[in-house]
Amino acid sequence: MTDPADPVRDLEVWLGPFLAVMGRKSRRTWAPLYLRGLLGSGERKSLQPMAASLGLPGHDQLQHFIASPVWDDSPLWTELARKADRLVGGGKASLVIDDTALPKKGCLSVGVARQYCGQLGKKANCQSLVSLTLAQGEVPVPVGLRLFLPEEWGADPERCARAGVPEAMRAARSKGEIALAELDRLRESGVRFGIVLADAGYGTSAAFRHGLDARGLRWAVGIAKNQKVYDAHVQLVPPAGRARKLVPDQEPRPAEEILTALTWRRVTWRQGTKGALRARFAVVRVRVGDGPVWGNNRHLPGGEAWLVGEWRSSGERKYYLSNLPPRTSLRALVGAIKARWVCEQAHQQLKGELGLGHFEGRSWTELHRHALMTCIAYAFLQHLRLAEHRRSDRGEKLVWSAGIASRSKPARRAPRRDRQAMGSPHPAPSMPTL
Repeated sequence: MTDPADPVRDLEVWLGPFLAVMGRKSRRTWAPLYLRGLLGSGERKSLQPMAASLGLPGHDQLQHFIASPVWDDSPLWTELARKADRLVGGGKASLVIDDTALPKKGCLSVGVARQYCGQLGKKANCQSLVSLTLAQGEVPVPVGLRLFLPEEWGADPERCARAGVPEAMRAARSKGEIALAELDRLRESGVRFGIVLADAGYGTSAAFRHGLDARGLRWAVGIAKNQKVYDAHVQLVPPAGRARKLVPDQEPRPAEEILTALTWRRVTWRQGTKGALRARFAVVRVRVGDGPVWGNNRHLPGGEAWLVGEWRSSGERKYYLSNLPPRTSLRALVGAIKARWVCEQAHQQLKGELGLGHFEGRSWTELHRHALMTCIAYAFLQHLRLAEHRRSDRGEKLVWSAGIASRSKPARRAPRRDRQAMGSPHPAPSMPTL
């Protein structure tokens, strides 16, 4: 059992399962140091500032630890998945699939290309990482970060070789394919979740949705407004003429058109820092037009799903599909769709507070190992955050210093007569920030 009164000891004990699979003693020595550098209070989490904050004479050893391709870090990803599952896994957990971009100025860093960068809100020179985050309530834990390799990289073997891209990773893969491969890895590690969430960058892909269906998973994803759908009661009938293949008895229509005529109801899904978060929503059961092609590039009806429209106060409209059961309430649908926001919070904290966006290395191994260490650091902070939440009822409090937590002693319990005068206890406080 860890003792938050000694934060360094707490980190070392919590890291025990990770260190046990790292092999050589030197790696078991440098891994905690690297994490302490990420968890420290310095503004910049690249190698040289971290070495200086740790009191090291140079950053060479940190560089060797993070860049060496001679050891396999996949057991660390597996242990991270298990830690995350113990923290927030279960039937009520969500697995959020998204991507996050790291802006870059040069052209030598692995995977860098001109592509959309969410951080800047436009196309820019950046690396794009497919991310998977396990979350329950307001507590996210990133469990996967994998580089998306643009086509121009896959078509240049020499460039890939210089950046250390493994040959098995050079084949062209979409972000959805990367996400499904990572999802399979997490399930093999024993991660438990009740639903998969993704934005329209993934949800518009029929292959991605079919991949989730093939795995027997519940999902809620964003889609484009022109996604074609059929009425839920569409039937396949013999066509006129000599054609033998059955065709739908109605034409598919865009999601936007289907929802326009429906009643939109106002729903509040959570309290934000500036008050209640609410919008208007419309829902209907449909058959998604993502089956085989049957004529004029139209698709036969696919599986039945919920079509959800969101009408924000700004006037913007968003559209979603979900294969949650037919009896799912509107509030539950909205709650599931909006649970995706926690991954954006996690991305900001990974890149800002823990240095994911500060890394200056150029190789495949360096990028993924640094990403791994930031995810481990994040999971450790969530471990402390949940411990603080559990201790709040006992009158204990975590005191934060340089990114590491320590514990103050609980106040003495009031005499019985004073406790009666104070009345009933207050509800447990909401989860503290990371």
